[in-house]
Amino acid sequence: MKVRWGLIGCGDIARKRVAPGLAAGKGCELIAVSRARSDLAERFAREFGAPRWYADWREMLTDDEIDAVYVATPVHLHAAQAVAAAEAGKHVLCEKPMALNVSECDLMVESCKRNHTTLGVAYYRHFYPAIERLKEIIASGEIGIPVLAELRAFERFDPAPGADRYWLLENEKAGGGPMMDFGCHRIEILINLFGPPQATRGTVTNAIFSREVEDTATAVLAFKSGMQAIVSVTHAAFEPRDTLDIFGSSGSMHLTVLNEGVLQVRTAAGQRTEELPPHPNLHLPLIEDFAQAILEQRQPRVDGSVGRAVAEVVAQIYQR
Repeated sequence: MKVRWGLIGCGDIARKRVAPGLAAGKGCELIAVSRARSDLAERFAREFGAPRWYADWREMLTDDEIDAVYVATPVHLHAAQAVAAAEAGKHVLCEKPMALNVSECDLMVESCKRNHTTLGVAYYRHFYPAIERLKEIIASGEIGIPVLAELRAFERFDPAPGADRYWLLENEKAGGGPMMDFGCHRIEILINLFGPPQATRGTVTNAIFSREVEDTATAVLAFKSGMQAIVSVTHAAFEPRDTLDIFGSSGSMHLTVLNEGVLQVRTAAGQRTEELPPHPNLHLPLIEDFAQAILEQRQPRVDGSVGRAVAEVVAQIYQR
């Protein structure tokens, strides 16, 4: 058996990762895509072997041969599209962040529950082998009691008006700047490793760019154990960063480039390096888990409750 997919939205990430995963992933088959321009939708569908394409995503939801949809549109469209899909009896895997706010997340969760459909959110870093290894080492006690975690994500980003990704600078469409866009990934990692934080404080500023959303943000998360975490993100710095460091009472762990998965572990016994690269298609493990969850009638590893938990922390950072 296979899960038959429809893809809503055919942007850059959909082309690079999502569509290949939906077309070739274990237990997956890509049936249709939707994009406002029919000619581009057709071109995209033919590129990935999908037999049908739609200019209107609502029409695609009436396709009885589609079991699940992947929502790969700007954030402000996620809730409406996910709710409509659930009401059409389709399972929903939604791009991150899940929605503009917690209330929209609740609508999505409630609609999928009411319509007996599965809801997942595309926090694909949940499936990184390096993240799984961090959990194992923390549970083993090798680095002692975790004391402090630091995550940095710096990506220079200043698109011109009219560019494909310019919507990420429009608050009503994106809901925020780098903290909303890729800071949410780091928050999901922290929740995965340590559970939901008990308290969160955030600061958002515009250090360089004058725009509707912040270009720089930091957040401090406090956990039940007493451990704290600092998340720093920016669109403004010249030098890129993608780091994760965890300091414990007896050792530490370091991913100099999170997306590469080279892990350094330091304790009194010495230092070692473990190479734990993610899958070449970062989205594929997430997509395959979601498809198997449907076929096995279980919850996906990254379900709507995870997306909502991240949205709650983000809301506290922005003090909404």
